[in-house]
Amino acid sequence: MPLSLPLPITPLRIACALAMATSLAACQTSTMTSNSVATSTSSIATKDLSHSTVNKNTLNKKTTSKKSPSSALAMDMSGRHEYQLENGLKVVIKEDHRAPVAMTQIWYRVGSADEPLDKGGISHLLEHMMFKGTADISSDDYERLIAKFGGVNNAFTSYDYTGYYELFPANRMPLALELEADRMKNLTFNDKEFAKEHQVVMEERRQRTDDNPLAKAYESFRLLALPNSPKGESVIGPMNELESIKLSDLKDWYKTWYAPNNATLVIVGDVQPQEVLAQVKRYFGKLAPSNVPKRNAVTQKGFRGYQKVDSEQAVQVPVLLMGYNVPSLVTAGANNEKQAYALSLAQDVLDGGLSARLESRLIREQGLLTTVGTSYDFLDRGDGLFMIQATPREGVSLEQAQQAIISEIEKLKTDPIAADEISRAKTNAVTGLVYAQDSMEGQARMIGSIQSIGLDDRLLAKLPTKLDGISVADIQAASKKYLVKDNLTVMHIVPPKENTTKAQ
Repeated sequence: MPLSLPLPITPLRIACALAMATSLAACQTSTMTSNSVATSTSSIATKDLSHSTVNKNTLNKKTTSKKSPSSALAMDMSGRHEYQLENGLKVVIKEDHRAPVAMTQIWYRVGSADEPLDKGGISHLLEHMMFKGTADISSDDYERLIAKFGGVNNAFTSYDYTGYYELFPANRMPLALELEADRMKNLTFNDKEFAKEHQVVMEERRQRTDDNPLAKAYESFRLLALPNSPKGESVIGPMNELESIKLSDLKDWYKTWYAPNNATLVIVGDVQPQEVLAQVKRYFGKLAPSNVPKRNAVTQKGFRGYQKVDSEQAVQVPVLLMGYNVPSLVTAGANNEKQAYALSLAQDVLDGGLSARLESRLIREQGLLTTVGTSYDFLDRGDGLFMIQATPREGVSLEQAQQAIISEIEKLKTDPIAADEISRAKTNAVTGLVYAQDSMEGQARMIGSIQSIGLDDRLLAKLPTKLDGISVADIQAASKKYLVKDNLTVMHIVPPKENTTKAQ
C-alpha cells in the first residue's frame, strides 16, 4: 500500500502536510523476499577517494574556551569512508556498530526537476516500476526474499533525486547490493504491470492532491511563485501529463538516468568498510556507465513584483500562504553562502519554537493567529522559497494576518535581535541534523540527499562553525534583501462562498 515517506534534511515547519503532498512522492512497496538470486559479479578495480574520512577534530570535544551552543553540538563524521568505482559509482560507507543491522540506500541523481515539460511525474512512475522484477528476479520473488531475511524496503522520489533502500541484518547486507545492482540495469518492462502501476499513480495523484484542497491550492501556489523553475510543478505531475506517459517513455527514462555514474550508494551500519567495498565491487563493478545528460538548471528570478491571488477551496477555515523567492546554499555560491545561512537563522528567529516571535507574539500575545509555520531549506539544489503559512483566529481576516506577519518581518530587519534568540536559532539549526544521526536511516538520508544535490555531506561537520560566523547584521541584511514586498507571492485560500461553485 502507498505510504508517505517524507525525507527532509531540516525540519519542515509548515503546519499542514500539503507541502509534502506535492513536493515529495514516496511509495511503500511492501517488505520483500524470494527463492534465490542468480546473479554474481566479478571484482573490478576501484579508486579509493579517502579510505577513512574521519573528522579527528571532532565536534564532540568540549573545551573551556568560549563557545556558542551550536559549536558544542556534535556532528559525528567518524567512521565515514568514501570511494568511487571505475564506472563512476560513488560509495559512502559509515560505520555504526550500535546494532547488528545495515541500511543500504542507492540515490539516483534524477527527479521531477529533470523531467521534460510534457512528462511530469515520469520519475515517480518509474520508481513504481522498479519493483516489478528483472530477468533473474520476479516481483514476487523480490518481495519474498526481503521478507524471508527480515528486511524492510521502500523508495522515494523528490525534485532532485530518486532513492531506494533496504534495511537488513548486517550479515544480509550483500543481498541488498545484489538486488539493487540487478535492477539498476536489468529491469523488465511489462505492459500489464505498467498499466496497473499507471493507474495506481494516477489514483495517488487524486488522493494526495486532487481530493486535498490545501494540496491543490499549494500546487497552484508553487506554479505562481516559481514560474520559470522546474520546481514550480509538483513531483507527482499534472494528471494530463501522467496520463500521456507510455511504457516506451519509461524505458527511455530508465536507460538515460539509471547508471552507476549517476548514483551514490550509501551504506550505514554494523559493517567493515573493506568487506563492504569488496561486495560493492562484486555486484556493481561490472555495470557499464552511461552518457548522462546535463541536468536542468533550477533557478528562479526573484523580485518580479508583488503577486496576490485568492483561491476558493473546500476548506473549513481560511489559510494564508506567503512565499519569498530565495537562494539556497547551492545557488548562493561560495562567495555568498552567508546569505543562505542567515536566511536559515532568520527563519528560526521567527519560528524556532514556542518562544520564537511569530508563535509568541501573533498567537499567544496578540491572539491573531491559531497556527503559523515557516519553511526554508538552505540545503537544496536550486532556488527555493522562504514559506510562511498561517491560519487566522476567528474574526481576523487574511489581510490582517498577512499584515501582522509582515510587520514582524519588518521588525526583524531593524529591531535588535536578542542574544538568546540568536543562540536558540543557531542551536535549532543544528539539532535537527544531530538528532537525525540517532538512526542509521537518518544518517544515510543526510549523506545521500546532500550528495545528490551536488554538495559534500561533510559540510555538516562545519555547520556549527559556519553558523557561529553569522551575525545579527548578516541576518538583517539577508532579510532586507530578500524578505521584501517586491519579492513576495501571496495566496489567500478561502472557503467556498454560499450558493456558488467552488473554484477548481
